[in-house]
Amino acid sequence: MFLPNRLLLLLWPLLGVMPDWSGAAEAPFPVAEAKLQTLPDERILDGVVEAVNQSTVSAQTAGRVETIMADVNDFVPQGAPIIRIRNIEQRAGLDQAQANLREAQARFLEAEAEYQRIRGVYEKKVVAKATMDAATAAFDTAKARLEAAQAGVSQAKESLGYTTVNAPYSGIVLQRHVQLGETVQPGKPLMTGFSLDELRVVVNVPQRLIVPVRKYRQARVSPPAGGKGIAAEKLVFFPYADPQSNVFKVRVHLPRKTEGFYPGMFVKTAFQVGDASALTVPRQALVQRGEVSGVYVLRDGKVSLRQVRPGRVEAETVEILAGLEPGEQVALEPIKAGLYLKDQRRKGP
Repeated sequence: MFLPNRLLLLLWPLLGVMPDWSGAAEAPFPVAEAKLQTLPDERILDGVVEAVNQSTVSAQTAGRVETIMADVNDFVPQGAPIIRIRNIEQRAGLDQAQANLREAQARFLEAEAEYQRIRGVYEKKVVAKATMDAATAAFDTAKARLEAAQAGVSQAKESLGYTTVNAPYSGIVLQRHVQLGETVQPGKPLMTGFSLDELRVVVNVPQRLIVPVRKYRQARVSPPAGGKGIAAEKLVFFPYADPQSNVFKVRVHLPRKTEGFYPGMFVKTAFQVGDASALTVPRQALVQRGEVSGVYVLRDGKVSLRQVRPGRVEAETVEILAGLEPGEQVALEPIKAGLYLKDQRRKGP
């Protein structure tokens, strides 16, 4: 029966049995060489998260607030109603417009019939041209009135639709500006909200860095809770510097629906400004002992636990800032390397 490495590490000392690797020609675990690689040279700057979609919905018609369907911190899907304004006047206006339309349709049909009758007899040279001209003018007037009535109905329907205010996008209500029963006029702010689906980080980039930042157009945003940086989807540069501080504003857009970020958060953003040579080892070689980072180094058949200072993590490699030299061998399976080191100490020099 085979046991996992972690379980073996616990059982061997309790049983008083340790594996005998003294006669092995080489260490019984894979190793990798610490080597120099070209990594992005980055500068870390502070930024503030903001929502791409943040707006205030205002009233487009006059009336009294009849119903409020959402409040602060509520999530509202796109198109859902959030406020309803009393619509008695708007509905009466629609009824009036529809009545005007019916009257215009009747007059148009009457004028059209008269026009067709006069035209028929005019072609037979029975009536004078003045009579034909009068029938044509009456027909054109009725047609124009019909079109005006149709436009009036469309406008009345639009005004009625304004009495129900819908969410322009899916998001969270940030602020409510009206109370139930309050009378509003067109332009009165009703609610402010933002969407978490699309976020960006606004960063002030010093003048000395703006040229390389524009050249490489690469940035990573560190999550507030820690972890691997999130690559920016795109960078948008403001075309001018602030005359007071001489910094350029850059918008760093995060991938759609990135979790863990909220507007107003303070985050770190790393911009690539060039390339640099860095010493790296595979991520799996790095071990943590409390707050201390280290790697198991194999040299002349001996294993030692070496404290190191890690830097950036790129894919499956980690940068080593101090504690290692290029060409040194590190263990890729720290558990086996730890067992090997214990056996090495037990046997002595």
